[in-house]
Amino acid sequence: MKKEITIDAKNGKLGRIASKIAVALRGKTDADFLPHKVEFPLVYVTNVDEMDLSESKLKKTFSVRYSGYPGGLKEISAFSIAQKDKRDLLKLAVWGMIKNTRLKKRMLKNLVLFHGDKK
Repeated sequence: MKKEITIDAKNGKLGRIASKIAVALRGKTDADFLPHKVEFPLVYVTNVDEMDLSESKLKKTFSVRYSGYPGGLKEISAFSIAQKDKRDLLKLAVWGMIKNTRLKKRMLKNLVLFHGDKK
């Protein structure tokens, strides 16, 4: 059975919550952590809608994707992402904080985000 970690995002800053999640997804919160061990815990994040986000900073920050084709650069502001769903913004922040290895996608599959309290 996987270990479960619950993080409350209420009144927390986006970057600080994302760094806590990244550490928890890696498994570094356990006392018996070993880098070669591949047992990732399930991380539940509650109250994502009640995160503390600065509107001016969100308008200045952009998420950039490039398709590889000429004219294929897509820029989306963090403000527009947050208006649609704050969970996507948090997931992008965590994605950027996890080390780029073969296990990155597997770690993010163990992340569960909730708008309100855990059901």
